[in-house]
Amino acid sequence: MALLFLAFLGGALTIASPCILPVLPFVFAGAGQSFARRGLPMLLGMAATFALVATLAAFGGGWAAQANSIGRGLALAMMALFGLALIWPGLAERLAAPVVALGGRLSARADAQGGIGAALLLGIATGLLWAPCAGPILGIILTGAALKGASAETTALLLAYGLGAATSLALALLVGGKVFSAMKRSLGFGEWARRGFGVLVLAAVAAIASGADTGVLANLSLAGTDKWEQALLDKFAPSHADHASSVVAAPDEGAMMMKSGDAGAVHAQPARLSPDLPVEGVAPPLTGAVEWLNSPPLTLEALKGKVVLVDFWTYSCINCLRTLPYIRAWADKYRDKGLVVIGVHAPEFAFERDIANVKRAVADLRIDYPVAIDNNYAIWQAFDNHYWPAHYFIDAQGRIRHHHFGEGGYAESEKVIQDLLAEAGASVAPGQMVRDEAAGVEAAPDFANVRSPETYIGYARAENFTSPGGAVKDQPHDYSFADLTLNQWSLKGDWVVGEERADLVRAGGRIAFRFHARDLNLVLGPGVDGKPVRFKVTIDGAAPGASHGADVNEMGEGSVTSDRLYQLVRQSGAVRERLFEIEFLDPDARAYAFTFG
Repeated sequence: MALLFLAFLGGALTIASPCILPVLPFVFAGAGQSFARRGLPMLLGMAATFALVATLAAFGGGWAAQANSIGRGLALAMMALFGLALIWPGLAERLAAPVVALGGRLSARADAQGGIGAALLLGIATGLLWAPCAGPILGIILTGAALKGASAETTALLLAYGLGAATSLALALLVGGKVFSAMKRSLGFGEWARRGFGVLVLAAVAAIASGADTGVLANLSLAGTDKWEQALLDKFAPSHADHASSVVAAPDEGAMMMKSGDAGAVHAQPARLSPDLPVEGVAPPLTGAVEWLNSPPLTLEALKGKVVLVDFWTYSCINCLRTLPYIRAWADKYRDKGLVVIGVHAPEFAFERDIANVKRAVADLRIDYPVAIDNNYAIWQAFDNHYWPAHYFIDAQGRIRHHHFGEGGYAESEKVIQDLLAEAGASVAPGQMVRDEAAGVEAAPDFANVRSPETYIGYARAENFTSPGGAVKDQPHDYSFADLTLNQWSLKGDWVVGEERADLVRAGGRIAFRFHARDLNLVLGPGVDGKPVRFKVTIDGAAPGASHGADVNEMGEGSVTSDRLYQLVRQSGAVRERLFEIEFLDPDARAYAFTFG
């Protein structure tokens, strides 16, 4: 019962999420009409259809996806006719074509005079077109559906979620209907309002049909509703509340990773070398990505007979960047043998939700294998994944046979690929492993000398911040430096420290960090206008010289041109504790997190 209530509340919160926007014109086109005969049947039809379609999509395979695609096409056509009939009520009478007459009858029968059945039909069409944002609550429901298969519990939870969304929309529709009716009586603008809703319906149809709604909504932050849903999960299901990221180092295993969950040391699992790799389970579907790069959408059903490596990554993650040389090399080396590498890009920071940023990163990083943009964490949750990077090895029968979290274990992982390809009948020469020839930010870290942890600058996850007075949340403040010991950092100048990042208000702002590692990296971005921000780096008060990173010169000069990870220091010679400082010569710099290697 608690899970049903939680699902209902999660659905009710969708009215505050951007993913509800495309279907609002369909719902509010009936504002001012009888709620019992128009609004209620439509919302019930929407909730029931969403539950049915989501249940089928979770475990129905390719046929369900194809059926849903056909249903969405019919729904779009129906809604287009509905919109035309709102603009031109006499259209059905003037045109004899039966399909156009259907749009007119739907518009006429779904108003206040009657037509519960027609309103229900419009609700079914709306349910086919509604794609709610996959926040923490819906993610748990869909993951359970994908992993456990068909059950009455799955359908009940999805229906509760849909009814929650319908309830919040019903309340908004009741309030909006009263306002609409009052304005209609006092101002007499009913006919023009009807036509306006018709235009909005057609605009929504065009956006959904072209996919423009997905592209725009993918770039909107879902932090507000995600935070509310996470609070509900913490209250009703604490074991699932696991979404913050922290660095986890395991130098004795030769592996580092990013973990979604508790901070602290977690050792990467070494790859098993047995040729008889155990079956860990059936791989979940690859559905839910907002866009695919370098390939049309792929399904594991269509990839049967191929060995698949699924790599969860995000482009500003240093641990992910250092695994990429191996992932690219495996994709090239074994492509003709039957290996398919799929990168699943699951964002950590808000700027990584921007599809244009991901496309630029994929090009800059020379990634030519398929990449699924998993902005809603649908694939992440289906795999019950918690790490960047995370590698899942899937055999030719669609079964997960091995997984590896974090960096390291490359020879063992390549041996798994060779074994699975041999199982599938490919001729693969044993040995002859890929060699590490990476340079720059992708070069292997010096684990023996990494004594500084990843450190976030936004107040939500910041640690060891020592500027006097601490962080002033979400408002401009003039910070000053403090004396630093190892792994402490501070700000100087006029900054706004937000939950995820710190924004520089005026030129001249600085950040200082006392660290011990060969490499120091900093995730940075320019302001909203995208103008480059010049900066200057010093190490122990002097220009870095030979210890400069890939993104600065020997004088320590560089510029922030896009949202990404910048390598600022690579110590030459003996690695020791150093004082790093960066001064921004222009305003509007954004600073997110330090990483080390």
